[in-house]
Amino acid sequence: MTFQPRMQNRIEGFSVVGGMNRRNWNGIVADVWDVECAPYAGGYYVANDPRLFILLDMRGPGDSRVKLTPKSAGAVQDTVRRPISYVPAGMELWADLVDVQFVRHLDIHFDAEIVGRRLMEDIDPSRLADARLLFHDERVMALANLIAAECVNPQPLHDLYGDGLALALIIDVLKLSRAPVRKRSKLASWQLRRAQDFIEQNCLRNIRLEELASLTGLSQSHFSHAFKASTGIAPHQWQTNARVDRAKHLLLQGEFTLPVIAAETGFSDQAHFTRVFRKVTGATPAFWKKANVA
Repeated sequence: MTFQPRMQNRIEGFSVVGGMNRRNWNGIVADVWDVECAPYAGGYYVANDPRLFILLDMRGPGDSRVKLTPKSAGAVQDTVRRPISYVPAGMELWADLVDVQFVRHLDIHFDAEIVGRRLMEDIDPSRLADARLLFHDERVMALANLIAAECVNPQPLHDLYGDGLALALIIDVLKLSRAPVRKRSKLASWQLRRAQDFIEQNCLRNIRLEELASLTGLSQSHFSHAFKASTGIAPHQWQTNARVDRAKHLLLQGEFTLPVIAAETGFSDQAHFTRVFRKVTGATPAFWKKANVA
């Protein structure tokens, strides 16, 4: 489903010029508004999703103030020192514009869940909740102007262009960095010993990962990763190695044919046995036997 920003407002004294210029990308909506203002204009705004407000142009002798409460004095907003505001979801804002004749602004709304999925990690909730009002940043302004130009472009470029710019702007404003790679934890010594003993005792049959995970009290995924972190190989490879060790023992006894050893060590036939044995040891069973029997 296409993301649609959810916003409530009560405004007065604004007249939109030429309609809204909107682009909708993957979880991000960008709007450019050209607005003529009455001698007094203002409004109340609150959105269900996080958003950025970027003042691109303002004309007239007066000023624009952004307020956290309707009766507060607020802080002046301008296009030079204080054009950018990041507004978290649910944050209420009021604006008063006195003797301002015209403004152009870029609004960027985004779905934090969708953006998080695209970044392949959840966005830190504290970053999303941390309002940044009325600041300036050259890099953000450069991106904002490119996005605004794309919004009003009658022949927009490929979606990936505007989408990439908008995503880069969000990453920059929220200062999102790549999360450190998690180091896989190892099994406790008792867990490793229990799993290895079980594999040794049951290596001639098919051992289900569920059985091993249950022995150690872990989920299958957690056990599989922890076993590999502990031994350097996956559980099924450990079982294969145990079967090959059994086969080596029988080969050294010199009493059994290769088809018998294959059957005794859980392989489907001699060809399967030979293929796996060579993969593990680098030699065929016959060659290995010749090299190791005195």
